[in-house]
Amino acid sequence: MSSAAEASTPPDRDLIEEKPGLAHTVSTGAISISPELFEKLYLTPKVPHSGDNIKRFANPTPLGFVGFVISTMTFAMVMMGWGGAEGLSPVVGIFFFVGPVLLVLTVIFEWIMGNFFSMMVCGLFAVFWLSFGMLQLPTLGLAAPYSSSGTNAVTGAVSKEYNAVIALYLIVWGFALFTYFIFTLKTNVVFAAIFLFVSIAAWVLSGAYWKVSKGDYDNAHTLQVTGGALLFIVGCLGWYMCFVMMAAEMRMAITLPVGDLSHFWPRTDVEMGKAEKEA
Repeated sequence: MSSAAEASTPPDRDLIEEKPGLAHTVSTGAISISPELFEKLYLTPKVPHSGDNIKRFANPTPLGFVGFVISTMTFAMVMMGWGGAEGLSPVVGIFFFVGPVLLVLTVIFEWIMGNFFSMMVCGLFAVFWLSFGMLQLPTLGLAAPYSSSGTNAVTGAVSKEYNAVIALYLIVWGFALFTYFIFTLKTNVVFAAIFLFVSIAAWVLSGAYWKVSKGDYDNAHTLQVTGGALLFIVGCLGWYMCFVMMAAEMRMAITLPVGDLSHFWPRTDVEMGKAEKEA
């Protein structure tokens, strides 16, 4: 029978395992976080890691989210023409510095920590902003070859061929983003909604470029505003998700719902070989 002293020992007190000539202390206070909390903080399913980088380094996921959200919301508001805004050249920095720099840094840190899906997500958006930002630099004259003279970028930018190329590019991006959406169904509703709306926005903006290629500027403008509105929703959801992660990391007594979806799926915090046998 346990003594009264043993019964009163708090559950988080260090346990001391004594062996001849050796005393080994095992801390029961270092409780591993649940798969559900892990997926909320890192936006990736929890899997076994060979190292302890998760415990040694700070969570980089919110950093990438900040870069993504600032870029997306700025882009969305310009697309909607808020305050008479038109053209992206004044904020071209979001395509090369705000978004990509933070996202590339996050990719590196997520790779070091072994977080596969969040690494893939940040890498995807980093290259999108970089590639799309190239189109916003008039000094490159990318549209010039599409003009009748071969030198006028302004004329080339409204040509059928130039806009059709960009439209096809955005269609491909829509399918890529929708593929990611399928895998976000393993995490939570907010993260999944971000990818669903951004996929639709890519296809809507593609439609805007198709309309420009046909000279239908009124419908092109409508589709542009619609795409901007969808991206604004993405930005709002992104801010919400970023706040949830930062609040948890800062140990704030705020519990906001994200619609956890992980409990609908088999557990992933097991070795891949074991998971394959259980499947």
